[in-house]
Amino acid sequence: MIPHFAQFMEKTALMGLHDGIVRLQLMGVFLVCTLVLSCTAEADGFDTSQDNWAVISGYGQSFPDWGDTSQRVETIDLIPRYNHHIFDMGSGWYRGFHSLMLELPVSLVVSPDVSTMVGINFLASYTFTSTQQWQPYLFGGGGPVYSFADIPGMGADLNGNYQFGIGVHYDWETAHQLLFELRYHHISNAGNADPNEPLNSLKILIGITF
Repeated sequence: MIPHFAQFMEKTALMGLHDGIVRLQLMGVFLVCTLVLSCTAEADGFDTSQDNWAVISGYGQSFPDWGDTSQRVETIDLIPRYNHHIFDMGSGWYRGFHSLMLELPVSLVVSPDVSTMVGINFLASYTFTSTQQWQPYLFGGGGPVYSFADIPGMGADLNGNYQFGIGVHYDWETAHQLLFELRYHHISNAGNADPNEPLNSLKILIGITF
């Protein structure tokens, strides 16, 4: 009885791992399709005239005792981003536009291990445009994260994240804007593996649009 139960649990764990890998592969396919569509959108009548690319970089740190976080993990982050303008709305001080952002974050873990994390972020954003030079924005979302780092308390390599933050565009010149962001960032495996100590972090980022 016990050996059969052990085999059943092993198969269940493998199925869970397989499902996680399938989800990651599907998200990768979605990313490729999104990038292809962004390149061919104008030919198909899909408006990308107000879209932009950006590269953002900065520093992140988790804080022990913030929730169930026990480790101080420090990262240097590099984040390519595609921002798709959806629609304008509002008037007065809250005039602005909604957009969807797709990010491919790469994080160099510098403490407690020296390694990397990679992922995909799907974010929704609202940008306030009542002023021309300084335009604040709010955003939130999440996606999968794969960690190559050996961090105590993280029971799985494949994890999920959610995040939200505030930022501001500075209209540096016609073709480019400078970006300044502060993010709350959470990573955990949603209880799919043990242990499951989350990383609750703050990230400070700066970037430029193209």
